[in-house]
Amino acid sequence: MPFDLVVKNATLPDGRTGQDIAVAGERIAAVEPGIAAEAGRVIDAAGRLVSPPFVDSHFHMDATLSLGIPRLNQSGTLLEGIALWGELKPLLTQEAVVERALRYCDLAVSQGLLAVRSHVDICDDRLLAVEALLHVKAAVKPYLDLQLVAFPQDGYYRSPSAARNLDRALDMGVDVVGGIPHFERTMADGAASVRALCEIAERRGLMVDLHCDESDDPLSRHVETLAAEAQRLGLGGRTVGSHLTSMHSMDNYYVSKLLPLLLEAGVAAIANPLINITLQGRHDTYPRRRGLTRIPEMRALGIPVALGQDCAMDPWYGLGGADMLDVAHMAVHAVPMTSREAIRWSFGAVTAIPAAIMGLEGYGLEPGCNADFVLLQAADPIEAIRLRATRLAVVRRGRVIAETPPRLARLGLEGRPTGVDPAGYAPRVAAN
Repeated sequence: MPFDLVVKNATLPDGRTGQDIAVAGERIAAVEPGIAAEAGRVIDAAGRLVSPPFVDSHFHMDATLSLGIPRLNQSGTLLEGIALWGELKPLLTQEAVVERALRYCDLAVSQGLLAVRSHVDICDDRLLAVEALLHVKAAVKPYLDLQLVAFPQDGYYRSPSAARNLDRALDMGVDVVGGIPHFERTMADGAASVRALCEIAERRGLMVDLHCDESDDPLSRHVETLAAEAQRLGLGGRTVGSHLTSMHSMDNYYVSKLLPLLLEAGVAAIANPLINITLQGRHDTYPRRRGLTRIPEMRALGIPVALGQDCAMDPWYGLGGADMLDVAHMAVHAVPMTSREAIRWSFGAVTAIPAAIMGLEGYGLEPGCNADFVLLQAADPIEAIRLRATRLAVVRRGRVIAETPPRLARLGLEGRPTGVDPAGYAPRVAAN
């Protein structure tokens, strides 16, 4: 039978080589060597890596691309970023939020990032950002899955109208219950907010994803309450603790108790390497803490851990560019986790693992899955992270929606090659 698209001679993330991927309509019809059928378009992967699309399970799209409005974050701290966002909120217009978010989605698509979970602030009584991102969600649906989290940035109890606004946002169609317990006025209020938000999620049948313990304070332990509530309410498998940076300052004995509780309760974790190592440790001189949660220890126990972008050119972070390979690259260095196995895992932490955490349907590279995938200028997942590889082609529902020429350099050196392909420097013999 003829196919709409066939990708020839691909390497897959699981190590299979010489694979052809045949697409019929919006679905993958076959993945096997030597597919000989005719196709409307044929792409020769030439042995390069084809991956499911990148997934960002933690982002703030209502703030993205707002860097410098109304000023820059001078201290580089989380708290100044929150204060700066408070100054920006009254200046927001729905048109501006929509325009910046759509521009970011354009960039994301070009980088093969086709699914994003974005927290959206609900502490503005106008719910302007909620309305804007619900509009964006509908607009980008043909090419990007946008999942929204109702996020009380100023605190569920600390902000007088947050509880009412969170219910309003969920009634409007926001997908996930969010929170920020460590920003409440007291530890008791933080714990109470975790209980209240988990009960809302249970009552509505929704997922819950809390900014949890984004702090250098080892006594910020709201993730313990989150695990207890997930266990009590049966929320296992749909509960996430994001950031969890206080864990880098906790003593090992307490962590040895805490991590099994997360596993038992079915709580997943999302670390945000670029932002966590930038915002945390700002009160340290030397030695200075790296700020990342305990990724290797959670992995070893079997707790699902994903890596998120979190911010891009906003009050908290002046860099970023929708590049999930950049996120994985930073995690490898900052944790550090430089074994071949750990680097390969990091690729999964920006693809399959966050896809599972978000509950994305039809994700993967098997027959019957959505025909969504990315052709990378790299030989395998490890090389993709090393190079932060060029996305040569991005396919959504069987249609090529973005293409980038390969990164190649011309040389004018006597006696040397005339050009360089960075992907040609893959190790010839390396343990995977």
